[in-house]
Amino acid sequence: MLKPISAATVLLMLLSGTSLAQEADKAPPQNAKKLSEIIAKVEQRQDFRYIGEIDWDEGVYDVTYYTTDRAKVEIKYDPVSGNPK
Repeated sequence: MLKPISAATVLLMLLSGTSLAQEADKAPPQNAKKLSEIIAKVEQRQDFRYIGEIDWDEGVYDVTYYTTDRAKVEIKYDPVSGNPK
């Protein structure tokens, strides 16, 4: 049985495989919410079980998570507002 993982663990996994130096045009905007704040919103969703993947793609965070009934949910989040798109 898989154990849920914390947001900090997910963030550490994401950073461990990538270079910390990013191209300026591909990084989130200066006024973006912290990724940890967006992850906290995802973790508060009804029936949340665990986060499977987080990608930064075309100016949005693409979050994939799973629910307690094992459904896969994919949501795009605006980096500035922190709200789903």
